[in-house]
This record gives sequence, C-alpha cells and structure tokens, in this order.
Amino acid sequence: MPANVVAVNISECKGERKTSVSSVQFMEDHGIVDDAHAGRWHRQVSLLAKESIDKMRNLGLDVDSGDFAENITTQGVDLVALPIGTHVAIGEALVEVTQIGKECHNRCAIYHQAGDCVMPKEGIFARVLRGGVVQTGDDVRVL
Repeated sequence: MPANVVAVNISECKGERKTSVSSVQFMEDHGIVDDAHAGRWHRQVSLLAKESIDKMRNLGLDVDSGDFAENITTQGVDLVALPIGTHVAIGEALVEVTQIGKECHNRCAIYHQAGDCVMPKEGIFARVLRGGVVQTGDDVRVL
C-alpha cells in the first residue's frame, strides 16, 4: 500500500493542538499558509505517522491527528528512518527533511492535554522546496 496523507492540520498558535482541514497550501521557503509554524526557518512543516498516534491510543490516550501539533499525519512511511536531507513529495509539494524529533525543554500544552507527546521522539520536520496544495489522501513519496 502506498504511503499517504491521513490528515492535514493547522493552528493559529504554536504549542497547541492543530485542527484538521481538508487541504492546505504549502509555500516555498515558508511552510503552510495560515499556520503558526510557517516562516523562514528549518521547521516549516511537521510530520507525524498515524502509526505513532496509534501507539499512544494503545496506551489509552484519547488522541487523534493534529493532537501532537503535527501539520501532516502520514501513513505507511517510516518517518524517523528518513535521513536529514531526504526529499519527500507530498501531494503537489516537495519538502526536505531538516530535523528528526526535537528537544522539549519543558512539558508543553500538548503534553498536558494529551498526557504524553510522541513528537520529540517520532516527529520530523521539513522545509518547503516547492509549494502546492496538499490534501487528505494525497500520496507521500520518498525521493
């Protein structure tokens, strides 16, 4: 089964759960239009696998796509195994993996809301090389 986008998510503020929407617009060297994490830096877009969210569900947490503040929830691709510099096509967009996981200096709102957070260990971050529309159901292709 090919890898695909399970959900696309945005938020107005950093450090909070994101809301799922039907589609988003990726902008080159910016990120996702109308998302709090967009800007000229190395973590323009965040990705987390549905498989990671399912692990948290299996621990009894009531969580879903966007609850860990990820922009793109994927299925069928081992995100944390992708080396930094890997190019990934997501729908019409093209991104480059810039960071695997992240350091959390203190427990953020997501940790307190969800009871745990998988983003520091299993989330990845990318910068946008080519913009375009990304929507639920789009293919995710590692190049």
